[in-house]
Amino acid sequence: MSSHHFIYQPPLDPLETVYEDADFIVVDKPAGLLSVMGRLPQHQDSAYLRVLKQYPHARVTHRLDMATSGLLMFAKHRQAEIAMGKIFQARTIKKYYVALVQGQIVDKGCVDVPLITDWPNRPKQKVDYEQGKHAKTLYQLLDYDHENQCSRILLEPVTGRSHQLRVHMQHLGHPILGDKLYHPTPFACALQRMALHATSLTFTQPFSEVEVQLEIKAPF
Repeated sequence: MSSHHFIYQPPLDPLETVYEDADFIVVDKPAGLLSVMGRLPQHQDSAYLRVLKQYPHARVTHRLDMATSGLLMFAKHRQAEIAMGKIFQARTIKKYYVALVQGQIVDKGCVDVPLITDWPNRPKQKVDYEQGKHAKTLYQLLDYDHENQCSRILLEPVTGRSHQLRVHMQHLGHPILGDKLYHPTPFACALQRMALHATSLTFTQPFSEVEVQLEIKAPF
């Protein structure tokens, strides 16, 4: 985001609502749209701003990177924000992502390496065993594409660090296809975007105590 060459051209289609009740709204955020407003006036358009137009008291519960698509939840009021904050903190919300990564990955595994902001290269993050914060990701192979030498995988972030899935996959030697920050040749893949999608959210609605399971397929 700090790049001077960055021109923000978010997709203009209306946001699709995947789930809604009295307290929460979950949208399908397209790749290329910011989750929340940026600092500059030309970076205001975002999933949050669009939700605010409909629900002026809406609040952010979590974020997706601009290049990531998929399920993004907002609280409709302050009490809902507080309640969902506790659920995220207790890690009782299950989040799964689908990604396409370079190369053939083993069946399943876990990446447990600490991360920290790479200050001179912001917004990049990096592995740092001395000062990094604990970060853990579980991954599982879904299928391998021999022709394009890439693996479709399911990712479960146990912690929620910035760029966690992207850095952890790069650390494994299997960077996410189309990732302009962490893939050495992001434009080598046919996709016009980063192949990372928030595919599923499962949580207990804190007020009604109803179990909510949401899933949307990856568009790649």
